[in-house]
Amino acid sequence: MAKRIGFNAFNMTAAGHQSPGMWSHPDSQAHRYKDLDYWLDLARTLERGRFDALFLADVLGPYDVYGGTPAAALRTGLQIPANDPFQYISAMASVTSGLGFAVTASATFEHPYPLARRFSTLDHLTKGRVGWNVVTSYLPSASRNFGTGPLAHDDRYELAEEFMTVMYKLWEKSWDDDAVELDRTGGVFVNPDKVHPIQHEGRFFKVDGFNMAEPSPQRTPVIFQAGASSRGRSFAAKHGEGLFVNVLNSSLSRAITGDIRDQTEAAGRKRDDVKIYTILTAVIADSDAEAERKYREYKEYASQEGAMALFGGFSGLDLAKFDKDSPLSTGSTNAIQTVLDLFTKLDSSRQWTPADIADHMSIGGVEPVLVGSPETIADEIERWIDEGDLDGINLSYAVTPHDIEAFVDTVVPELQKRGRVWKDYEGSTLREYLSGEGNRRLSSNHPGVSVA
Repeated sequence: MAKRIGFNAFNMTAAGHQSPGMWSHPDSQAHRYKDLDYWLDLARTLERGRFDALFLADVLGPYDVYGGTPAAALRTGLQIPANDPFQYISAMASVTSGLGFAVTASATFEHPYPLARRFSTLDHLTKGRVGWNVVTSYLPSASRNFGTGPLAHDDRYELAEEFMTVMYKLWEKSWDDDAVELDRTGGVFVNPDKVHPIQHEGRFFKVDGFNMAEPSPQRTPVIFQAGASSRGRSFAAKHGEGLFVNVLNSSLSRAITGDIRDQTEAAGRKRDDVKIYTILTAVIADSDAEAERKYREYKEYASQEGAMALFGGFSGLDLAKFDKDSPLSTGSTNAIQTVLDLFTKLDSSRQWTPADIADHMSIGGVEPVLVGSPETIADEIERWIDEGDLDGINLSYAVTPHDIEAFVDTVVPELQKRGRVWKDYEGSTLREYLSGEGNRRLSSNHPGVSVA
């Protein structure tokens, strides 16, 4: 039996996400990111397409590496202005019954005590449809906004490890399952003997008490992670239930997924305990030729400047310092070498210039873009899943909500005909979508269950 393909919609509570400048396309409604009705309609669309979840990215500072200022990001609407994604979820949950919601929160800048309650609250209000994308923030602008210097890469993960320990203690250990007695006769709402202060004292955090919220349907929200580095993969193999990876082509995917599954097994978990998703953007039309025409039209609205700003954010390299039409030299700096290694995997025959990089990233960012008819897109998605040993797709967009609606109306039915997308939700919580009906809580081999 063919593996079910899980889909998450990759979005952000901002006008620009992975395709800089596409808010200017006449069909785009991205400027309505402040309008709750826009998000309610999107949630209904995704539920109609039986998506597992709407995944909301977030940043806590502007992309200001390009040119040394945030001007390009502001001008092109690149992930700024951006609203707080937490505020949208309960409203979208109120008009859906199956769609899950995964929201990004940074272990670098949040504090575990209030964050545990925020997630427990959302898990209650959604009846168990919430996940947490755990990130360690990398933007220097975010560090400056919090009045701190950027932590070294591995130190960010040391902090994140302790952060997770505190969260697990609050979610899994501070309340017994039967602590809420609701004893009207005896006048006892909560039995005090069944609520336990965690008394955590570590290198980064000191938390004495217990979670202010009672246990929610999942207790711990589904844990997602997006680490690409070796340290990030190790963190994901230990904690993650869903992992987002940037796989530039399907032939490279299996080596990456194999390494993640090896590390998951080494951490004492099953190889498939982590569901692995790659990010793709799809440009869809009735025929392949029409889709290619649409893709060329999209390129006319995409912002090269915004793409360079996006590139600077994730790479730390300011392309404004180089002639945009001259090939980057492999011997210049370690950062340039790392960048060129990345793009050489895409096409080793090219001498990549800043203009080439910006053109490539202007639709969909670094991630691949599928262009074609619904049948062609379905073929390609199946190939990515099967050749790459992937579990699902984090689907991005160029024009919103047009591209998502086209995918739901044309590609999803094609994949349902092929038995690759379910026709109805199986289970009622987000964790059940990933781990199977009946699995509402963390698996017994997850570190969150055994935390001291």
